[in-house]
Amino acid sequence: MPGEAILSQGVGYAFVVGMSLCFSAFIIFVTYLQKRYSGGVAISSDEFASASRSIKPGLIATGIVSAWTWAATLLQSSAVAYKFGISGPFWYASGATVQILLFAQIAAKLKLNAPYARTFLEIIGCRWKGAFTHSVFLFFGLSTNFIVSTMLVLGGSATVTDLTGMSTVAACFLIPLTVAVYVFFGGMRATLICDYTHTSILFVILLLFMITVYATSDSIGSPRKMHELLTAASAANPVAENAKGSYMTMRSQGGLIFGILNIVGNFSTVYGDQAYYQRAIASTPKTAVKGFLLGGLAWFSIPFGLATTLGLAAVALGLDLTPAQVGAGLPASAAAQALLGKGGAVAMLLLLFLAVTSATSAEQVAVSSIFTYDIYKRYINKNATDAQLIRASHMAVIGWSLIMGISGTAFYYIGISMGFLYELMGSLLGSCVVPIAIALTWKKANRMGCTIAAMSGLVLAMVAWIVTAAKLNDGVITIDTLFQDYAMLAGNLVALGTGAIVSVTWSLISPEDFDFDITRSLNYVPESTVVDQEAISSAPTGTEGKSPLDEKADPISASIERDGSENQPFERDVPEIDFVGLNAAFKFALYWSLGLFTVLIILIPFPLFGSSVVFGVKAFTFWVVLALVWAFVAAFIVVLYPLYESRSGLAHIFKGLYLDIFHKGAGKNMPARE
Repeated sequence: MPGEAILSQGVGYAFVVGMSLCFSAFIIFVTYLQKRYSGGVAISSDEFASASRSIKPGLIATGIVSAWTWAATLLQSSAVAYKFGISGPFWYASGATVQILLFAQIAAKLKLNAPYARTFLEIIGCRWKGAFTHSVFLFFGLSTNFIVSTMLVLGGSATVTDLTGMSTVAACFLIPLTVAVYVFFGGMRATLICDYTHTSILFVILLLFMITVYATSDSIGSPRKMHELLTAASAANPVAENAKGSYMTMRSQGGLIFGILNIVGNFSTVYGDQAYYQRAIASTPKTAVKGFLLGGLAWFSIPFGLATTLGLAAVALGLDLTPAQVGAGLPASAAAQALLGKGGAVAMLLLLFLAVTSATSAEQVAVSSIFTYDIYKRYINKNATDAQLIRASHMAVIGWSLIMGISGTAFYYIGISMGFLYELMGSLLGSCVVPIAIALTWKKANRMGCTIAAMSGLVLAMVAWIVTAAKLNDGVITIDTLFQDYAMLAGNLVALGTGAIVSVTWSLISPEDFDFDITRSLNYVPESTVVDQEAISSAPTGTEGKSPLDEKADPISASIERDGSENQPFERDVPEIDFVGLNAAFKFALYWSLGLFTVLIILIPFPLFGSSVVFGVKAFTFWVVLALVWAFVAAFIVVLYPLYESRSGLAHIFKGLYLDIFHKGAGKNMPARE
């Protein structure tokens, strides 16, 4: 029965603790190989935070898929399929893909306007001097990380408890703390390597579920059989406000409302989340756009495929779930158990573990970067050495892990589910989306306008959310009334709309004329000042205990010493930038992201919604085949393509291993790969 643990608590602890320790050991080993054979080890704060801006597009795409695959991606997507039918998976997938596609434009502008930045908040702080504006956007940035991190812990712990009976509180703390181990050792590069491993296994399990449900299962076994079962379910329990009460129609009012909530809310958790800027920063300049476009298209297949499989299977199999279980995102795990027994439960547990841990690692690296450069470096120790910055990053990783555990536990006892936070996040964070976007890309963006827009949007969204809930429920304000569709919709729309209208209108009335050469020189160290690494490693420390490495790893302080003010532009300090190439990349991102947005949000769903068509067997079969083909193509993008583009580096490492094994340590003396 749904809600009864099919696996033992020991299995739960083995997954949460044992798997994380295995990944930690794997990362330590990989870090050792990089250090011995290719020099790619997190020895500097910049390497820890951004992998020295050297990651190729395939691995960036994999990292984006991994960071954007939350517990909600697997659980909430199947929950809306269970509630609304086929419209739920499509609206979840399309409504959360377009933000990644559109972010490709931001990635191009980031490489053009601030190629050496380490956080998006650094750019805002450099553009608009003073603590107030920076602190406002720092609040929104950390709030985004807090909401996302809490959702990860809530969704992960709920499913682990449901499948194994493991203590929810233990899961809330152990999930982030065990992930912190390998983030601590490897930083951004290690996170991306784990992302690749996690995502590869995730796609194997996704395809396993899809093939099982639609090809081999005795309970379903084909799209035709699924169609028959869903038709029967529609007749027995018609879906309110769906065309003919059917699960097989895009004409779903509840699905449409969820789609709008999904679009608005996920803009805030992309544009306000340092994790995605981190991947843009870590990419090579010419490939950032490619990585985000490929990553967005590949990610679409996960919620679309899984929810079209397990979410609909939960309906077809007649699984009776309570509203609380649906809110916790349990239809997917219930369907997996019903179809495959303990094997399905283990597969679902592994799938969830991989999704939660990979997204958790992305949040930990993101928060550590914000703490290191936008709190510690900016407000506490402006002259911090590189060693001190690395220690600050490590402290932030551990500290944020504890915060994640505490917040997950607190919300669990309060009774707020992952689904509640998922629909609320747009109201809490949506007002910062447009102000952040134009601050990074538009020279006319007005400081006061963007700041007021973000703050006022939050206040008005809270008012709209609560007042709408009260008006629709005779003044009754509870978690249940606040969780209603129209209350959530009001808050989300007011937040995004206020932030956009106020910031853009204010900037048009009182435009600035910002020179992005200021941010282009942010953190830039001219090549003439870089000291040979071997000389650095053998040089004595200075009179104050600082080595030359500390001085060269602190470009901001060096800039202050030269000109007496932070981040002022000088012709000799402005890096060489491929303006033609990056502007072409921005135009490419603009055309493709807007084109895909139009297709996924307008051209596909709205004609189907307006026609009120109910899918027959052939149409439904095409829908299922589309989901399966998309999943296979996505697996090629994020599993095989990164191996192909890294073939030279992998060959170099394997050559070193061969020399070490068969020629007694000769690999250590192998020339470094160019």
